[in-house]
Amino acid sequence: MSAAHHHSLALLHGLFLLLFFFCGGADGSEVPPPQNVTTKTLNTNYTLSWDWAPGAAGTHAVTFTTQYVPRYQLRSKKKKTPNWITACNQTSHRSCDLTRFNLHYLGIFVLRVQATVDGQHSEWAQKEFCPDKEAALGPPSNVTLAPAGSDLDVVLIDPLTSNNTSMREHVPDLYYHVQYWERQADGQASPHKQLRINTTMVTLPGLKAWTWYCVRVQSRCDFYSKISDFTVPHCMQTEGSIPWWNIFLYFLGSLLFFFLIVLGTIYALFRCCKTVKDVLNPSDQMPSHLKKYLCSSPGSDIPRLLTPDSESELLCEGVTICPPPAVPEIHIPPAEELAAPPSGLEPNSSVRHSRQDSSSSGDSGVYSSGGGSSGSSALKQLSAVRHNHMGSNDSFKGLLDPERVNLREMTAHLKSQPEVADEGVVDVCV
Repeated sequence: MSAAHHHSLALLHGLFLLLFFFCGGADGSEVPPPQNVTTKTLNTNYTLSWDWAPGAAGTHAVTFTTQYVPRYQLRSKKKKTPNWITACNQTSHRSCDLTRFNLHYLGIFVLRVQATVDGQHSEWAQKEFCPDKEAALGPPSNVTLAPAGSDLDVVLIDPLTSNNTSMREHVPDLYYHVQYWERQADGQASPHKQLRINTTMVTLPGLKAWTWYCVRVQSRCDFYSKISDFTVPHCMQTEGSIPWWNIFLYFLGSLLFFFLIVLGTIYALFRCCKTVKDVLNPSDQMPSHLKKYLCSSPGSDIPRLLTPDSESELLCEGVTICPPPAVPEIHIPPAEELAAPPSGLEPNSSVRHSRQDSSSSGDSGVYSSGGGSSGSSALKQLSAVRHNHMGSNDSFKGLLDPERVNLREMTAHLKSQPEVADEGVVDVCV
C-alpha cells in the first residue's frame, strides 16, 4: 500500500509539473515574435524591417525593440554575456534604421527584434548580417556628358557612402558597365553598345557628327556578383565641322535681325520726333475769324494774348476824360493896321519874339532872316492864309482876334521857304 501510494503521488507530481510547464508555455506564446526579418541596404545605408500580424495584439498597442551585436562576441568563450546595443527601443514602426551606427562594412553582425504587447514580450527574432556580402551596390551618383567633336565624354562620380565618401574605399574591385545608343527621331529602338571601364571618365568612340546619343551606366562588383541599377539615361548631341551653307544662313539671319532692329529704332525715333513736332507746332492753321481777335495784326501769327504789351496786361487805376487838344493859332491884323503903328508905340518898336521864347512857351512863331523884304513877304503870306480861314472856328473870338490862321497850314507854308542861316525874328503884333 505504501508503495502504491508513493507511486500515485509521483504521478500526480509529474502531472502537476507538466501542467505548469504547459501553462507557462501557453502564456509565453501569447505574443508572437516578428516574422520575415530582412535588411534593406544600399551602399552603407542599412535598415532592418519585419512583418507583424495586424490582429495578433488584439486591441492593445504593440511596440518593437531592435538590438545588434558583433557575431564574434557571441562565440567568445571569455565573454559570457554579449553586449547587445539597442538601436530602436519600444518603437511602433516596423523598421529600424541602423545607418547612424556605422556598422563596419567587412564585419558580421547579429540583429534581433522583439515585440511587446501590454507588458508581455515575445521571443527574439534574429538575423545575421554581413554588409560586404549583403549590402546592395548603388549606381554612380552622377553622370555628365560633354561633347568632344563628333564624340562624347562621359564623366562619372562613384557611389557615395552615408558619409559622402566613395564606395571604392570599401569595394576596390568596383567597375562600371556603360551602355550607349543612337536616339532615333521616330522613337524606334536602336542597338545598344556596351563598354566596361574602371575609371570615372571615358570617351565614347565611333559616333556620328550632329547625332543624338543616350548613355546609361551601372556599377558592378564580381566578387559577390553585385550589380546596381542603371542610371537614368542622359542624352546629348555630338558636334562636328559646320557646313558652309549653315554659316551662310546664320550670317543672313543675323544681318536681317540687326537690320530690322536698326530700322525699327529709326522708325520709332521718327515717330517720336513727329509727335513732338505736332504737339509743339500743330499743322492745323487757326481760323481767320479767330486770328482777327487773337492776333495783334491780321497778317501776324503771334497771338495778341502772348505779346508783352497786350492790352490785357495794361492795368489802369483810374480813367480821366480830357477834351481834344486845342490847335495853336496865330492872329495877324489887317494890312491897314500894319501900315500905321498903334498909338503910343514908336514906328520901329514892334514886339519881337526870339526863338528861345517861342520854343519855351510851346506856341509856334514865324521867323525870318532879318531883312525887311523877307519880313514883308512873310506878312503877306500870313494875310493870305488869314483870308482863307475867315469862316472857321469862331468859338474863341473873345480870347483872340477874329482873324485866325491855322498853325499847321502856316507851318507848311513856312517849310516851303528856303532855309536862312541867319536866326532872325519876325515882328508880330498882338
